[in-house]
Amino acid sequence: MKFKPNGAAVVAASVAAWAFAWAFAWPSPAAAELGFNFPQPAAGVAQEIYDIHMLTTTIAAVLLVLIFGFVIYSLVHHRKDKGYVADQHFHESWFGHWSWVIVPVLVLGVDLTIANSAQKTLERVWEVPKGEDLMDVKVVGHQWWWEYEYLDHSVQVDGQPKHVRIESRYTPEDKAGDNYLRAVDNPLVLPVGAKVRFLHTSADVNHAFWVPELAVKKDAIPGYVTETWVDLNREGTFRGQCAELCGTWHSRMPIVVESVSKEKFASWVEQQKQVMLASAAEASVDKTWAKADLLAKGQDLYNSKCSACHQINGKGLPPAFPALAGSPIATGPIAGHLDIVLNGKTGTAMVPWNSLNDLELAAIITYERNAWGNDTGDLVQPRDIRAARAVAVK
Repeated sequence: MKFKPNGAAVVAASVAAWAFAWAFAWPSPAAAELGFNFPQPAAGVAQEIYDIHMLTTTIAAVLLVLIFGFVIYSLVHHRKDKGYVADQHFHESWFGHWSWVIVPVLVLGVDLTIANSAQKTLERVWEVPKGEDLMDVKVVGHQWWWEYEYLDHSVQVDGQPKHVRIESRYTPEDKAGDNYLRAVDNPLVLPVGAKVRFLHTSADVNHAFWVPELAVKKDAIPGYVTETWVDLNREGTFRGQCAELCGTWHSRMPIVVESVSKEKFASWVEQQKQVMLASAAEASVDKTWAKADLLAKGQDLYNSKCSACHQINGKGLPPAFPALAGSPIATGPIAGHLDIVLNGKTGTAMVPWNSLNDLELAAIITYERNAWGNDTGDLVQPRDIRAARAVAVK
């Protein structure tokens, strides 16, 4: 006996299979963070993109219902077992002739409805506004952390203006809590109501700055500066990540933006200035630091700034990031060690670290020369770094 399923049975079986799969997928742990839509926008341009997305989704949903309704109706009513006979002359009817024109016109009308709004939004996205009220933030991608420099906020350090600058690194698993690979030590703090221009670049390889709530996604390319902008309209914490495959720790480049009131932002900027002044004052004191103090400070600084490449244990990630444990740099002449830290090494991922103050560099180098079995006993004092900088300038 040959089984002949009818159309109604096929439709019922399809619906049942879909419902069965959905019932098992919904309560699973993987669905705990399942989101069916874009995150709620936090900026004007992001809201426009969200609105276009909703318009497109609404049109698609309406078309889906209409087309599936027509298909299901045909499956149920145009069945052979109901005695339906296919119309062999449909193509000769009025609709058969003109459908080849009507359907493409309808589709083109839908496309133009979406494209008209999309064109206006794209122009707003890429045309960065001008004006004195625009706030500039330089965003530099590193392997594997972010550097944010507030170009409109500076403080006098040693007679020279220094921009407020923060380094943002991922928070280790044991401290991140529920935000595993999404938490950082220093977020990017921005004021609500301000127009912020981001100047993107990279110190090593290609990165990409992406925060969905802000509609900002832009490649950071070495040797180039690209622009995006955002107009924050609500307070909150917004999380993003590097969206360009940039190496083994690509997943450990989260972005956290804290949108705060203008008053809180002004207070935060002033706090950062005081930290910079205090750090510069401490580094400028002409004193001889004890080995224990340098090692303690150096370990903290190394773990936060250097361990991403050279690892906590100093074994590195060869060949791109050589080991420091037992290396000729960390156990050889101090002058060579100072040179590569201050000036970097052309053709490698080692970039200059001369943005750190004298005390910070002295502590890091002292730690590297006395950790992981590199027991050289060498101490590098801030005045040694100062002298090395003077030589480099000459």
